[in-house]
Amino acid sequence: MSTEPRASTHRSPRLPRDERRAQLLTAALEVFAANGYHGAAMDEIAEAAQVSKPVLYQHFPSKRELYLALLDSHLATLTDLMRAALASTSDNRERVRAVIHAYYQFIAADDQAHRLVFQSDLLNDPDVAARLETFNRGFSEAIAEVIAADTNLPLVEAQLLGRALAGMAQVSARHWLEQSSSLELEVAADLVTRLAWRGISRFPKEA
Repeated sequence: MSTEPRASTHRSPRLPRDERRAQLLTAALEVFAANGYHGAAMDEIAEAAQVSKPVLYQHFPSKRELYLALLDSHLATLTDLMRAALASTSDNRERVRAVIHAYYQFIAADDQAHRLVFQSDLLNDPDVAARLETFNRGFSEAIAEVIAADTNLPLVEAQLLGRALAGMAQVSARHWLEQSSSLELEVAADLVTRLAWRGISRFPKEA
């Protein structure tokens, strides 16, 4: 009678393709956030997802493709949140507040996603950098469109202001998450909202 150990049977059940893909992305986020891109291994991701490596490779032929798919997913989520915040009201002060609070809430709700997007050891990779720039440009141009429509500023000037406001939200939120744990989210976001509004309100609405 054989005494060889049995292979592990702790594998997740068969799932529809979309559900399996989502499961793999969730496991990958955990491993990438913990180990960085270069420190992560497909073996670890398959183990975290409780699937075999062949199953993982069926969905993502390489670690790089898996990482880029994960990055695309989180940037799409953040883009949707920012656009929804901009469209949530016609009051400009409330727009500023909505955008900044949405950004803070995104990174507070999912620290792993924040680290994947903004603190990856792959940020200098051309494909990663291009994706981040596409997000940043889209975010700032959405703000610029509102500014230009409300103030009649030339588009080039509105774009500069849009980039500045987007950068303020991003940089301050990341600093808060990393350095200011004793400061409540609402307090931090309100402080930055007040600062941003004091600046942008100097460009009044045109009748």
